[in-house]
Amino acid sequence: MKIIIDAMGGDHAPSAPVAAAARAATELNANIVLVGKQDIVEKELAKYKCDRSKIEIVNADEVIENTEEPVKAVKTKKNASVVVAANMLKRGEGDAMLSMGSTGALLTSGLLIVGRIKGVHRPALATLLPSAKGAKMLIDAGANTKCKKEYLLQFGIMGSIYMKNVLGIENPTVGLISNGEEEGKGDELCKETYPVLKASNLNFIGNIEGRDIMEGTADVMVTDGFTGNVILKTIEGMGHVVSDGVKEIFSGVLHKIGALFVLNGIKNFRQKMDYREYGGAPLLGTRRPVIKGHGSSDAKAVFSAIKQAIKFVDTDVIQSIKNNIDSMEEETDD
Repeated sequence: MKIIIDAMGGDHAPSAPVAAAARAATELNANIVLVGKQDIVEKELAKYKCDRSKIEIVNADEVIENTEEPVKAVKTKKNASVVVAANMLKRGEGDAMLSMGSTGALLTSGLLIVGRIKGVHRPALATLLPSAKGAKMLIDAGANTKCKKEYLLQFGIMGSIYMKNVLGIENPTVGLISNGEEEGKGDELCKETYPVLKASNLNFIGNIEGRDIMEGTADVMVTDGFTGNVILKTIEGMGHVVSDGVKEIFSGVLHKIGALFVLNGIKNFRQKMDYREYGGAPLLGTRRPVIKGHGSSDAKAVFSAIKQAIKFVDTDVIQSIKNNIDSMEEETDD
Protein backbone atom coordinates (compact mmCIF):
# COMPACT_ATOMS: atom_id res chain seq x y z
CA MET A 1 0.00 0.00 0.00
CA LYS A 2 1.42 3.36 -1.02
CA ILE A 3 -0.27 6.68 -0.20
CA ILE A 4 0.76 9.85 -2.05
CA ILE A 5 0.51 13.02 0.03
CA ASP A 6 0.65 16.63 -1.14
CA ALA A 7 3.11 17.77 1.53
CA MET A 8 2.73 21.47 0.68
CA GLY A 9 -1.06 21.68 0.93
CA GLY A 10 -2.91 23.05 3.95
CA ASP A 11 -2.53 25.65 6.68
CA HIS A 12 -0.02 23.51 8.59
CA ALA A 13 2.07 22.24 5.70
CA PRO A 14 4.57 20.71 5.59
CA SER A 15 4.74 20.05 9.34
CA ALA A 16 1.35 18.28 9.68
CA PRO A 17 1.62 16.05 6.57
CA VAL A 18 5.21 15.07 7.43
CA ALA A 19 4.42 14.30 11.09
CA ALA A 20 1.44 12.19 10.02
CA ALA A 21 3.54 10.38 7.42
CA ALA A 22 6.20 9.50 9.99
CA ARG A 23 3.52 8.17 12.32
CA ALA A 24 1.79 6.20 9.56
CA ALA A 25 5.06 4.57 8.48
CA THR A 26 5.54 3.37 12.05
CA GLU A 27 2.04 2.55 13.27
CA LEU A 28 0.29 1.55 10.03
CA ASN A 29 3.28 -0.01 8.27
CA ALA A 30 2.27 2.13 5.28
CA ASN A 31 4.48 3.33 2.45
CA ILE A 32 4.18 7.09 2.00
CA VAL A 33 5.22 9.41 -0.81
CA LEU A 34 5.60 13.04 0.26
CA VAL A 35 5.37 15.42 -2.69
CA GLY A 36 6.74 18.91 -2.17
CA LYS A 37 9.82 21.10 -1.97
CA GLN A 38 12.43 18.46 -1.23
CA ASP A 39 14.81 20.45 0.96
CA ILE A 40 11.97 21.72 3.16
CA VAL A 41 10.31 18.30 3.46
CA GLU A 42 13.66 16.60 4.20
CA LYS A 43 14.38 19.09 6.98
CA GLU A 44 10.95 18.52 8.52
CA LEU A 45 11.18 14.73 8.27
CA ALA A 46 14.56 14.77 10.05
CA LYS A 47 12.73 15.68 13.26
CA TYR A 48 11.17 12.20 13.49
CA LYS A 49 12.44 8.72 14.16
CA CYS A 50 10.77 6.44 11.63
CA ASP A 51 11.52 3.82 9.02
CA ARG A 52 12.84 6.00 6.21
CA SER A 53 12.65 3.07 3.79
CA LYS A 54 8.86 3.51 3.93
CA ILE A 55 8.90 7.23 3.12
CA GLU A 56 9.80 8.60 -0.30
CA ILE A 57 10.15 12.28 -1.13
CA VAL A 58 9.34 13.52 -4.63
CA ASN A 59 10.35 17.07 -5.44
CA ALA A 60 7.74 19.61 -6.58
CA ASP A 61 8.86 23.23 -6.56
CA GLU A 62 5.48 24.91 -7.01
CA VAL A 63 2.38 25.30 -4.82
CA ILE A 64 -1.15 26.21 -5.90
CA GLU A 65 -2.65 28.74 -3.49
CA ASN A 66 -6.33 29.00 -2.54
CA THR A 67 -6.54 32.39 -4.24
CA GLU A 68 -5.56 31.03 -7.67
CA GLU A 69 -8.03 30.04 -10.38
CA PRO A 70 -7.92 26.22 -10.14
CA VAL A 71 -8.17 25.16 -13.81
CA LYS A 72 -5.61 27.71 -14.98
CA ALA A 73 -3.24 26.88 -12.11
CA VAL A 74 -3.42 23.11 -12.68
CA LYS A 75 -2.76 23.56 -16.41
CA THR A 76 0.13 26.01 -16.03
CA LYS A 77 1.83 24.87 -12.81
CA LYS A 78 2.99 21.46 -14.00
CA ASN A 79 5.39 21.14 -11.07
CA ALA A 80 2.88 22.05 -8.35
CA SER A 81 2.76 19.47 -5.55
CA VAL A 82 -0.92 18.55 -6.07
CA VAL A 83 -0.42 18.23 -9.85
CA VAL A 84 2.66 16.03 -9.47
CA ALA A 85 0.80 13.88 -6.93
CA ALA A 86 -2.19 13.48 -9.26
CA ASN A 87 0.02 12.48 -12.18
CA MET A 88 1.78 9.91 -10.01
CA LEU A 89 -1.59 8.45 -9.02
CA LYS A 90 -2.70 8.35 -12.65
CA ARG A 91 0.46 6.43 -13.62
CA GLY A 92 -0.15 3.90 -10.86
CA GLU A 93 2.82 5.01 -8.75
CA GLY A 94 0.62 4.98 -5.66
CA ASP A 95 -2.71 3.56 -4.52
CA ALA A 96 -4.39 6.78 -3.31
CA MET A 97 -3.62 10.48 -2.97
CA LEU A 98 -4.35 13.00 -0.25
CA SER A 99 -4.17 16.79 -0.18
CA MET A 100 -5.06 19.40 2.42
CA GLY A 101 -4.47 22.23 -0.04
CA SER A 102 -6.71 24.15 -2.42
CA THR A 103 -10.02 22.33 -2.83
CA GLY A 104 -10.45 23.69 -6.34
CA ALA A 105 -6.97 22.51 -7.36
CA LEU A 106 -7.58 19.03 -6.00
CA LEU A 107 -10.99 18.73 -7.66
CA THR A 108 -9.55 19.93 -10.96
CA SER A 109 -6.58 17.56 -10.69
CA GLY A 110 -8.91 14.70 -9.83
CA LEU A 111 -11.12 15.37 -12.82
CA LEU A 112 -8.59 16.43 -15.49
CA ILE A 113 -5.62 14.26 -14.52
CA VAL A 114 -6.85 11.22 -12.58
CA GLY A 115 -10.08 11.13 -14.59
CA ARG A 116 -13.59 9.97 -13.80
CA ILE A 117 -14.99 6.47 -13.85
CA LYS A 118 -16.77 5.65 -17.09
CA GLY A 119 -20.49 6.22 -16.57
CA VAL A 120 -20.06 8.71 -13.72
CA HIS A 121 -21.53 12.07 -14.75
CA ARG A 122 -19.71 14.12 -12.11
CA PRO A 123 -17.35 13.11 -9.28
CA ALA A 124 -18.65 14.40 -5.95
CA LEU A 125 -17.01 15.52 -2.73
CA ALA A 126 -18.30 13.34 0.09
CA THR A 127 -17.79 14.75 3.58
CA LEU A 128 -18.30 12.73 6.74
CA LEU A 129 -20.08 14.80 9.37
CA PRO A 130 -20.50 14.10 13.08
CA SER A 131 -24.08 13.59 14.26
CA ALA A 132 -26.03 12.35 17.25
CA LYS A 133 -25.93 8.89 15.65
CA GLY A 134 -22.33 8.80 14.49
CA ALA A 135 -20.67 9.71 11.20
CA LYS A 136 -23.00 10.54 8.30
CA MET A 137 -22.15 11.50 4.74
CA LEU A 138 -22.97 14.79 3.01
CA ILE A 139 -22.67 14.48 -0.78
CA ASP A 140 -22.02 16.69 -2.75
CA ALA A 141 -20.14 19.04 -0.41
CA GLY A 142 -18.90 21.46 -3.04
CA ALA A 143 -17.64 19.88 -6.26
CA ASN A 144 -20.72 20.57 -8.41
CA THR A 145 -22.72 23.73 -7.83
CA LYS A 146 -25.09 23.02 -10.72
CA CYS A 147 -26.62 19.55 -10.77
CA LYS A 148 -29.18 17.38 -12.54
CA LYS A 149 -31.32 14.60 -11.11
CA GLU A 150 -29.01 12.02 -12.72
CA TYR A 151 -26.06 13.45 -10.81
CA LEU A 152 -27.87 13.28 -7.48
CA LEU A 153 -28.88 9.67 -8.15
CA GLN A 154 -25.24 8.77 -8.68
CA PHE A 155 -24.23 10.72 -5.58
CA GLY A 156 -26.61 8.51 -3.63
CA ILE A 157 -25.20 5.36 -5.23
CA MET A 158 -21.56 6.27 -4.62
CA GLY A 159 -22.23 7.51 -1.10
CA SER A 160 -24.06 4.31 -0.19
CA ILE A 161 -21.22 2.16 -1.51
CA TYR A 162 -18.66 4.14 0.49
CA MET A 163 -20.66 3.98 3.71
CA LYS A 164 -21.14 0.22 3.28
CA ASN A 165 -17.58 -0.63 2.30
CA VAL A 166 -15.64 1.77 4.51
CA LEU A 167 -17.90 2.33 7.52
CA GLY A 168 -19.53 -1.11 7.50
CA ILE A 169 -23.16 0.07 7.31
CA GLU A 170 -24.91 -2.82 5.58
CA ASN A 171 -27.86 -0.99 4.01
CA PRO A 172 -27.25 2.78 4.32
CA THR A 173 -30.29 5.01 4.37
CA VAL A 174 -30.38 7.83 1.82
CA GLY A 175 -32.13 11.15 2.32
CA LEU A 176 -32.66 14.04 -0.10
CA ILE A 177 -32.03 17.42 1.54
CA SER A 178 -35.02 19.69 1.03
CA ASN A 179 -37.08 22.35 2.83
CA GLY A 180 -39.79 19.91 3.85
CA GLU A 181 -40.27 16.20 4.51
CA GLU A 182 -43.26 15.73 2.22
CA GLU A 183 -42.86 14.52 -1.33
CA GLY A 184 -43.23 17.48 -3.66
CA LYS A 185 -41.41 19.92 -1.38
CA GLY A 186 -38.24 21.68 -2.46
CA ASP A 187 -36.94 23.41 -5.58
CA GLU A 188 -37.22 21.99 -9.09
CA LEU A 189 -34.12 19.83 -8.65
CA CYS A 190 -35.51 18.23 -5.49
CA LYS A 191 -38.90 17.65 -7.11
CA GLU A 192 -37.27 16.00 -10.13
CA THR A 193 -34.83 13.92 -8.07
CA TYR A 194 -37.28 12.54 -5.50
CA PRO A 195 -39.05 10.05 -7.85
CA VAL A 196 -35.71 8.96 -9.35
CA LEU A 197 -34.31 8.09 -5.91
CA LYS A 198 -37.60 6.48 -4.91
CA ALA A 199 -37.54 4.21 -7.99
CA SER A 200 -33.93 3.16 -7.44
CA ASN A 201 -32.59 0.24 -5.41
CA LEU A 202 -31.24 2.65 -2.82
CA ASN A 203 -32.59 2.58 0.73
CA PHE A 204 -34.28 5.92 0.14
CA ILE A 205 -36.18 7.35 3.13
CA GLY A 206 -37.46 10.50 1.42
CA ASN A 207 -36.77 14.18 2.00
CA ILE A 208 -34.84 15.31 5.05
CA GLU A 209 -34.68 18.84 6.47
CA GLY A 210 -31.85 20.90 7.93
CA ARG A 211 -32.51 19.70 11.49
CA ASP A 212 -32.11 16.09 10.39
CA ILE A 213 -28.47 16.63 9.40
CA MET A 214 -27.05 16.81 12.92
CA GLU A 215 -29.66 14.39 14.27
CA GLY A 216 -28.29 11.74 11.92
CA THR A 217 -31.60 10.84 10.30
CA ALA A 218 -29.97 9.51 7.10
CA ASP A 219 -26.61 7.79 6.55
CA VAL A 220 -26.18 9.47 3.14
CA MET A 221 -27.50 13.01 2.68
CA VAL A 222 -27.79 13.93 -0.99
CA THR A 223 -27.79 17.48 -2.34
CA ASP A 224 -26.15 19.72 -4.93
CA GLY A 225 -22.66 21.07 -4.29
CA PHE A 226 -23.79 24.65 -3.64
CA THR A 227 -26.23 23.67 -0.91
CA GLY A 228 -23.84 21.07 0.48
CA ASN A 229 -20.98 23.51 0.81
CA VAL A 230 -23.19 26.08 2.57
CA ILE A 231 -24.31 23.36 5.01
CA LEU A 232 -20.73 22.25 5.59
CA LYS A 233 -19.43 25.75 6.31
CA THR A 234 -22.42 26.48 8.58
CA ILE A 235 -21.71 23.38 10.66
CA GLU A 236 -18.02 24.27 10.87
CA GLY A 237 -18.89 27.76 12.09
CA MET A 238 -21.37 26.38 14.60
CA GLY A 239 -18.69 24.03 15.90
CA HIS A 240 -16.32 26.92 16.58
CA VAL A 241 -19.03 28.92 18.35
CA VAL A 242 -20.04 25.97 20.56
CA SER A 243 -16.41 25.15 21.39
CA ASP A 244 -15.61 28.75 22.32
CA GLY A 245 -18.84 28.96 24.33
CA VAL A 246 -18.01 25.87 26.39
CA LYS A 247 -14.51 27.21 27.10
CA GLU A 248 -16.01 30.52 28.25
CA ILE A 249 -18.51 28.79 30.52
CA PHE A 250 -15.73 26.97 32.37
CA SER A 251 -13.30 29.91 32.48
CA GLY A 252 -14.04 31.02 36.07
CA VAL A 253 -12.54 29.34 39.15
CA LEU A 254 -15.84 27.93 40.45
CA HIS A 255 -16.81 26.86 36.97
CA LYS A 256 -13.48 25.05 36.58
CA ILE A 257 -14.21 23.13 39.77
CA GLY A 258 -17.63 22.23 38.40
CA ALA A 259 -16.02 21.13 35.15
CA LEU A 260 -14.16 18.38 37.00
CA PHE A 261 -17.46 16.58 37.54
CA VAL A 262 -18.39 16.59 33.86
CA LEU A 263 -14.91 16.37 32.35
CA ASN A 264 -15.31 12.86 30.94
CA GLY A 265 -18.62 13.76 29.36
CA ILE A 266 -17.13 16.87 27.77
CA LYS A 267 -14.17 14.89 26.41
CA ASN A 268 -16.45 12.24 24.93
CA PHE A 269 -18.64 14.90 23.32
CA ARG A 270 -15.64 16.75 21.87
CA GLN A 271 -14.24 13.53 20.43
CA LYS A 272 -17.60 12.66 18.89
CA MET A 273 -17.83 16.08 17.22
CA ASP A 274 -14.14 16.35 16.25
CA TYR A 275 -13.69 16.36 12.44
CA ARG A 276 -10.12 15.10 12.95
CA GLU A 277 -11.52 11.69 13.88
CA TYR A 278 -13.12 11.28 10.44
CA GLY A 279 -10.16 11.94 8.14
CA GLY A 280 -10.92 13.70 4.89
CA ALA A 281 -13.55 13.92 2.19
CA PRO A 282 -13.22 11.35 -0.62
CA LEU A 283 -13.79 12.59 -4.15
CA LEU A 284 -16.09 9.79 -5.28
CA GLY A 285 -16.26 8.98 -8.98
CA THR A 286 -12.58 9.27 -9.94
CA ARG A 287 -10.67 6.32 -11.39
CA ARG A 288 -8.38 6.11 -8.38
CA PRO A 289 -8.90 7.11 -4.73
CA VAL A 290 -8.57 10.86 -4.13
CA ILE A 291 -9.13 12.39 -0.68
CA LYS A 292 -9.41 16.05 0.32
CA GLY A 293 -8.26 16.78 3.85
CA HIS A 294 -9.48 19.84 5.75
CA GLY A 295 -7.36 22.92 5.10
CA SER A 296 -6.71 23.40 8.82
CA SER A 297 -5.80 19.75 9.41
CA ASP A 298 -3.19 19.11 12.08
CA ALA A 299 -1.06 15.96 12.23
CA LYS A 300 -3.86 13.99 13.92
CA ALA A 301 -6.33 14.87 11.17
CA VAL A 302 -3.86 14.00 8.40
CA PHE A 303 -3.11 10.66 10.10
CA SER A 304 -6.85 9.91 10.20
CA ALA A 305 -7.06 10.75 6.49
CA ILE A 306 -4.20 8.35 5.74
CA LYS A 307 -6.06 5.58 7.59
CA GLN A 308 -9.15 6.48 5.60
CA ALA A 309 -7.21 6.29 2.33
CA ILE A 310 -5.90 2.83 3.22
CA LYS A 311 -9.40 1.58 3.96
CA PHE A 312 -10.69 3.23 0.78
CA VAL A 313 -8.23 1.08 -1.19
CA ASP A 314 -8.57 -2.10 0.90
CA THR A 315 -12.35 -2.23 0.53
CA ASP A 316 -12.16 -1.74 -3.26
CA VAL A 317 -14.65 1.15 -3.34
CA ILE A 318 -13.66 2.09 -6.90
CA GLN A 319 -14.57 -1.31 -8.36
CA SER A 320 -17.82 -1.40 -6.40
CA ILE A 321 -18.76 2.00 -7.83
CA LYS A 322 -17.94 0.80 -11.36
CA ASN A 323 -20.13 -2.27 -10.94
CA ASN A 324 -23.06 -0.47 -9.37
CA ILE A 325 -22.98 2.59 -11.59
CA ASP A 326 -23.30 0.30 -14.62
CA SER A 327 -26.28 -1.57 -13.20
CA MET A 328 -28.05 1.52 -11.89
CA GLU A 329 -27.53 3.34 -15.18
CA GLU A 330 -29.20 0.44 -16.99
CA GLU A 331 -32.16 0.57 -14.63
CA THR A 332 -32.48 4.34 -14.99
CA ASP A 333 -32.40 4.14 -18.79
CA ASP A 334 -35.18 1.51 -18.97
